[in-house]
Amino acid sequence: MLEWWQTILTSLGGIAALYAVLLVLLWVYARNHPQTLGMKDALRLVPDLLRMIKSLAADKSVSPVVRVELVLLLVYLLLPIDVVPDFFPVIGYADDVIVVAVVLRSVLRRTGPDALAKHWPGSTEGLQLVMKLAGTGTGTGTR
Repeated sequence: MLEWWQTILTSLGGIAALYAVLLVLLWVYARNHPQTLGMKDALRLVPDLLRMIKSLAADKSVSPVVRVELVLLLVYLLLPIDVVPDFFPVIGYADDVIVVAVVLRSVLRRTGPDALAKHWPGSTEGLQLVMKLAGTGTGTGTR
């Protein structure tokens, strides 16, 4: 029978291996998809994106499932703990962008592009970038 410390070391080794695989996958994704959204564009969108997420989460006409997703996204973005620490070049922020993109695609499927546009506080160009991040081709509808 394994001692307790061997079990802990084995678990930590498994977590470290999983983390390494995640880092490699994020690095490959970032290298293969540089055109999706540049870092400069993403940083300009952050304040408007956070306002939109907060506004959508507070909107009673949005389904409770979507609102919970948005609240969890806000918590994830505001917590200092990250899947990949932000000091790693490119992949440090890639995990945040991927999580935001996945949640926005889910929200877009459930609410439609009009809900995102209704709550968007920024420029039209910014909304188009967010729609692109969420998986639409033009920023005016879903694929």
